[in-house]
Amino acid sequence: MNVLLIGSGGREHALAWALSGSSLLSKLYCAPGNAGIAALAECVALDAANHDAVISFCRDHSVAFVVIGPEAPLVGGLSDALDAAGIKHFGPSRAAAQLEGSKGFTKDLCAEFNIPTAAYARFKDATSAQDYIATQPMPIVVKADGLAAGKGVIIAETRDEANAAVDACFSGAFGQAGAEVVIEEFLTGEEASFFALVDGTYSLPLIAAQDHKRVGEGDTGPNTGGMGAYSPALVFTPEVERRVMTEIIRPTVAGMKKRGIPFKGVLFAGLMIGPEGPKLIEYNVRFGDPETQVLMMRLKSDLLAALLATADGVLKDFDLRWYSDAALTVVMAADGYPGTPKKGTEIRGLDRAAEVEGVEVFHAGTRRDGDRIVADGGRVLNVTARGRTVAEAQARVYEAIGMIDWPGGFYRRDIGWRALERG
Repeated sequence: MNVLLIGSGGREHALAWALSGSSLLSKLYCAPGNAGIAALAECVALDAANHDAVISFCRDHSVAFVVIGPEAPLVGGLSDALDAAGIKHFGPSRAAAQLEGSKGFTKDLCAEFNIPTAAYARFKDATSAQDYIATQPMPIVVKADGLAAGKGVIIAETRDEANAAVDACFSGAFGQAGAEVVIEEFLTGEEASFFALVDGTYSLPLIAAQDHKRVGEGDTGPNTGGMGAYSPALVFTPEVERRVMTEIIRPTVAGMKKRGIPFKGVLFAGLMIGPEGPKLIEYNVRFGDPETQVLMMRLKSDLLAALLATADGVLKDFDLRWYSDAALTVVMAADGYPGTPKKGTEIRGLDRAAEVEGVEVFHAGTRRDGDRIVADGGRVLNVTARGRTVAEAQARVYEAIGMIDWPGGFYRRDIGWRALERG
């Protein structure tokens, strides 16, 4: 079958890499794609926000299945438009995508269905929010309610920082995403990312990963979209998985169905594993980035078959196989990230890096300029490897990075440190 993949980042390159190995695939298109994806798929200049253009492309090119990578097209209702056109797709409806599109929506769902999460309050004006902050212990978490490209979450150590975060949200620092604010208690423990495919009724657990959100080594500095990830996450024991499925994923799926907005797609649960067990930090309604890169490296099964089973509502009869190996990815970012990244700098040595055993170099923000590959975003490359252990995967990644000549970029040198500390 012909498949259209929506997106242009490292997540989509990893998905394209996995999809391209499917025996079910005839032709893979990607809109808009990037310089790396172009080696696996025909990249097309489609705007995912233009639903009519996407539908026309699918009809003109006999596309039987659309895989939606990023969150914005899901929150924007692309799934609903494809449904109305009779085109099969992977990704939730606009209503179900509120699980990521509105943090307040998700917190209210958790409250209604007794899903463990941080205590919270919602506000539509700065004065009420700051009055609430005055009564709360520090640190505290301030979140823009809507989509903010991974940048709308502020962990405030002091009330002054929390008040400044509220002012930033309501003054337009995060656009419409900050029109409402959610304030949460600060949870302690260890974070993990867990994924499950959901067909509206049944949920199939995938595997867990841990990512590194902070820009600096030792997990310091401002939050980013993610500077690296690895899997397995050793904190995510079989008992933790059992509790997450029983206490968080299945009640969410049942609650969404009860509300009349069944969820179909992948649920990405950001979790805090603390002394009281796992608690939900937030949901995303698409594969994570950079977690997808390590998940795809560990996946043995046919990804396209799994996504089709999700869309067709037959996950109950489906199973997935995984490599027992570990996988690790390191993000190479452009100078200036997570602020204003410097674009257009040339990257050399990618072919040599990809020759290191077990390594795949996924492009996250690149474009081709003649014979050159240049940076075209904040997070630009995901150098990823599989190995028998996290330590072996890490060694392979950093060996490959050593072969990449890119003076205009930087990366963390300690990705996977928690796993290495555990031995």
